[in-house]
Amino acid sequence: MIPWLEPDTPFPDTALALGPETDAPGLLAAGADLRPQRLEAAYRRGIFPWFSQGQPVLWWTTDPRMVLPVREFKVHRSLRKVLSKFQRTTGCEIRINSAFEQVAAACANTPRDGQNGTWILPDMQAAYSRWHRLGRVHSFETWVDGELAGGLYGVNLGRMFYGESMFAWRTDASKIALAALVCFCRANGIELIDCQQQTRHLASLGARPISRGDFEAHLRGVVDQSPPEIWAYDDVLWSQLEHSA
Repeated sequence: MIPWLEPDTPFPDTALALGPETDAPGLLAAGADLRPQRLEAAYRRGIFPWFSQGQPVLWWTTDPRMVLPVREFKVHRSLRKVLSKFQRTTGCEIRINSAFEQVAAACANTPRDGQNGTWILPDMQAAYSRWHRLGRVHSFETWVDGELAGGLYGVNLGRMFYGESMFAWRTDASKIALAALVCFCRANGIELIDCQQQTRHLASLGARPISRGDFEAHLRGVVDQSPPEIWAYDDVLWSQLEHSA
């Protein structure tokens, strides 16, 4: 059994999450709400909400945890060509936080191979939009000729960025947004991007699993630091990736 959280119930110890031998490894608790205060308390400890239509709010803390060390981001030859062409092409630009709700809605509604429906339900979109207005959630957006082509959004606490979801309406648009996020993180002393779940795609870009204990230890060292003061993108940051492996 997992604990049921009332609005004033604190999260249990993450060591009590269901283990790999269960049907829901990493599941910690259910219930409570998606207020900004609850979300911040969760993310500070590496806990995140993930649930489907008709379910209560479910809280997870996976072990191992997939993370992308920004210094290990892999820019393969094909991606390097894409980034170079994007930078040189008139009408192509990276924006931050210019269309957050549009990005969140696109992440929820864009079809994905092997996935029926979405976990980014209307309640989740509303919750993260509220948190965005408080300055905790940010979108990185790929724009082409004045139209949104792809992007991602995630949570920032101190010097930590937690990736939530991404989408692409044009080929490689989400990879371009991720490369922009990596550049921003490198420039602002953010060493890790949380990816939550293990996927082959993320692994191909340099993400790797670490233990829950190591992840939580990293969080304790960074979430109380001052967050980046300015959320804006400068094209000069692309130069950081020119010689990446």
